[in-house]
Amino acid sequence: MNLRHHGDREATPGLVDLAVNVHPAPMPPWLREAIASSVDDLARYPDPTPAEAALAAHHHRGRSDVLATSGAAEAFTLIARLRPWRRPVVVHPQFTEPDVALASAGRAPEHVILDGGFTLDPAAVPDDADLVVIGNPTNPTGVRHPAAAIRSLTRDGRLVVVDEAFNDDGTESLAGELVAGLLVVRSLTKLWAIAGLRAGYVLGEPTTIAELRDLQPPWSVSTPAAAAMIACTTDEAVTDAKARHVDVEQWREHLERGLDAAGIEHVPSTAPFVLARPGAGVHASLRAAGFAVRRCDTFPGLDDSWIRIAVRPPEVSTKLLEALSARP
Repeated sequence: MNLRHHGDREATPGLVDLAVNVHPAPMPPWLREAIASSVDDLARYPDPTPAEAALAAHHHRGRSDVLATSGAAEAFTLIARLRPWRRPVVVHPQFTEPDVALASAGRAPEHVILDGGFTLDPAAVPDDADLVVIGNPTNPTGVRHPAAAIRSLTRDGRLVVVDEAFNDDGTESLAGELVAGLLVVRSLTKLWAIAGLRAGYVLGEPTTIAELRDLQPPWSVSTPAAAAMIACTTDEAVTDAKARHVDVEQWREHLERGLDAAGIEHVPSTAPFVLARPGAGVHASLRAAGFAVRRCDTFPGLDDSWIRIAVRPPEVSTKLLEALSARP
């Protein structure tokens, strides 16, 4: 199973991109201006301290609770190297970079595969797991787990890592809570369409954040990325984020209604993508019809009968639904 496969490999030129979960609208003017203005400071080495302070205030946390990272992927790499994990567990299906990071660090992650709607059963996690990684909402299922269920996973001698890269509305988020033994990984690249900038961060207990900081390469977060982090915490950003989230909700409802009408099995989603099960071979047939969707046989717990569809405006989703309905 190719755990390094991601949606960007699907979105090749000439295809309608429904594989990458980046908001289709361009970055807003205030964000573009902040990034462009930061170019004047490129002669100096980057300093993420002001960005971390802004992110901490945004989540009503202490400054020492935040570590800025080069995207969420760097956070998983640092976490994998944080301890000599004895029994790391990744709850699947979910984003596979935690698996890759652990394997690169010489750790063999164990999988807890969720079924029955892909909802979390805390009892399924082994009692002696010292690292547990889970997404919320989860990529690729779109399922959002109760914060209380995730909080219940914490215990002495265990670190619980929650990937909140797609938690754009704050529902069931643990980002604003200081919970012993819990790290929250966040990303700014999806909602604001800045995937190429690599802007993420980790929230957690100050001692754990300090240990992660010691593992981080110097100047890991670029000056433009730090500027984007600050800009995305402003009142204007909060207002625009709510508007973007409303758009995504409406677009997702249109897509899910279309899947229902076509009789295609899918998982009710709370994310900017929908996991659907139109059957084996559909991924290839959609590519032949001009549509790139995310194959799902690279996610533990799924097979090639599943595809992940990025949420797009209705006129785009309607064309995809027509292509699905036109299958023999």
